[in-house]
Amino acid sequence: MMERAVAGTKIRMMKGDITRIPVDVMVNAANSDLVGGGGVDGAIHRAGGPAIMLELNRIRPKNGCPTGGAVVTTAGDLPAKFVVHAVGPVWRGGRFQEDLDLASAYATSLDLACARGARTVSFPSISTGAYGYPVHKAAGVALSAVAGFLESRPGCLAGVFFVLFDEDTLKAYQKALAGLGSGGGSP
Repeated sequence: MMERAVAGTKIRMMKGDITRIPVDVMVNAANSDLVGGGGVDGAIHRAGGPAIMLELNRIRPKNGCPTGGAVVTTAGDLPAKFVVHAVGPVWRGGRFQEDLDLASAYATSLDLACARGARTVSFPSISTGAYGYPVHKAAGVALSAVAGFLESRPGCLAGVFFVLFDEDTLKAYQKALAGLGSGGGSP
């Protein structure tokens, strides 16, 4: 496990199952239709139970959630108070503002968490599964976005946890965390 403080908030990297880590807000890597899916999205819906989808059905924007945006629901049976459903970009070679959209998904998630009084937030690696975003690039964008948010809102959160599914993803995020402030964590 690797950890570093940014503006008084601990950023921690760990390998594991995000659905089992107790936090105030668990972030889901959602699709824009907010209808559930595979990967992290499917795992969160399975572990959280039907309450999450029932609330999504009630609050779903007419045209879906835009890329880089997010919505909040109950956490159902998960060890959290809320789930933030963040929509990351599909990787299209990096020529279609994917980095800005990914950074927005992280910052919007943190903003929604702070607005609900959360002290702890967990993230998966957004967009690096079926959406094909290269993990080493996504890690730099994610860490830069989170650090920038924390520096602009000191004291809002006590801990941000990246709960990563496999060793390669964990190593990419650890490298990005180690490079924060030295230019190595930037997109």
